Amino acid sequence: MHEIGVLFEVVKSVEQFAKENDVEKIETLVLQIGELSSMIPKYMKTLYPAAIEDTILVGSKLEIEILPANALCRDCNKVFNLMENKGICPICGKKDFEILSGKEFYIKEIVCC
Repeated sequence: MHEIGVLFEVVKSVEQFAKENDVEKIETLVLQIGELSSMIPKYMKTLYPAAIEDTILVGSKLEIEILPANALCRDCNKVFNLMENKGICPICGKKDFEILSGKEFYIKEIVCC
């Protein structure tokens, strides 16, 4: 489970941001995770309390936004969701595509009190 290590790094980044901006308390942390990312949102939520223990984030809420896995069909130029269509273009039925999004992992927002 590599999610805990990633969460520790996220917490470090948020704490650094808080220090640089004289923030004393974090209310909410919003992450964006792509559908194709190796991060599993359910695990991130479960591990969050352990990752924020003894940090400025204690008592904060974790929100996760899922970014869609979109692809561009190389045959018909249709943009489609890979997950919904199981990697097959819904227009031409081909499996030849370029991934446009879905592998992201971002800190989107830090809500301060």
